[in-house]
Amino acid sequence: MTPELVAIAGRFAVEGQLTAVDPFGGGHINDSFLVTYRQKDRSARFLLQRINDAVFPVPAHVTENVQRVTDHIAQRLRLQGIADVHRRVLTLVPTNEEMPYYRDDTRSHWRLYEFIEGTRVHQAVGTPDQAEQVARAFGTFQNSLTDFPGPQLHETIPGMHDTPSRFEALEKTIQADPYGRAAEARADIDYAFTHRALAGVLLDLQKAGEIPERVVHNDAKISNVLFDDKTGAALCVVDLDTVMPGLALYDFGDMVRSMTCPAAEDEIDLSRVEVQMPLFEALAHGYLEAAAPFLVSAERANLVTAGKLITLEQGVRFLTDFLNGDKYYRTQRPNQNLDRCRTQFKLVESITQNERQMVLFINTL
Repeated sequence: MTPELVAIAGRFAVEGQLTAVDPFGGGHINDSFLVTYRQKDRSARFLLQRINDAVFPVPAHVTENVQRVTDHIAQRLRLQGIADVHRRVLTLVPTNEEMPYYRDDTRSHWRLYEFIEGTRVHQAVGTPDQAEQVARAFGTFQNSLTDFPGPQLHETIPGMHDTPSRFEALEKTIQADPYGRAAEARADIDYAFTHRALAGVLLDLQKAGEIPERVVHNDAKISNVLFDDKTGAALCVVDLDTVMPGLALYDFGDMVRSMTCPAAEDEIDLSRVEVQMPLFEALAHGYLEAAAPFLVSAERANLVTAGKLITLEQGVRFLTDFLNGDKYYRTQRPNQNLDRCRTQFKLVESITQNERQMVLFINTL
């Protein structure tokens, strides 16, 4: 519990005596600390975070988005008569000056959340029931924001799911080949550009007015959902830093990418990388149960396409980072980002092979 962290924690409007500030692991982007206060006859815990400005160019915009989104969802939950709103949505604690964040002398941005007790996070899907619950949670999250009022949220990561731009970045990196790795990845590069036509499909539909822009999470995976310790039920969508304008299909596509194949993201044995249809069916069922009321026909018709697209996009991002010297995604061994790229491309193939069956299943829902 350093004096600096004690001073920063003290900038937020929390009653009681500060007793501990401990590192809190799990996240890969922001620095997180578990802050404990003694309040009369109980302890209260909070999550203190420093926003990574290398990932989020304007940290203030991130927390402003989070505050607006969480306030909106909390209001809707109260109107629905939900008793435990504080466990269903994140709650920001204001500073003593009633700001949603504190900027220190180094211009770092800090924020404080109420800690949601009695919950756990899963890093990977274990059962179809878990997949269904996660998908329902993200569908419900999107549904709760269909009436989100203006003005438009900030774009916290510009072009996050602009797949054509991701291909342009890959092309420039290949031309520069700063680490001389392009020859080693030639087959992967060829695969990516063979599928480049897929990159603009969703954006073209949006430009044509067939699918609308919505407020979406943009990083929909199981580790961004809290589960209740006692019941095992999905409770709350978290990690809202990427919540911004986008397409509902981005979230479903990311769930297909991250939750329909139990193999590790950097799996070397590509024979293990394939879609598990029971997981996909659970995912589709849970998502459509919550999202069907607001999805337009073109969104529903392109759910499987979104799975292919977002998986391809992630493979392109891993490939670009490998060629660029592993600057963005952390690695623990040589070629890890190249292996990550290859699992994504293999999963694109598996989705393609199962596409007809997937579409037929969605049409039954």
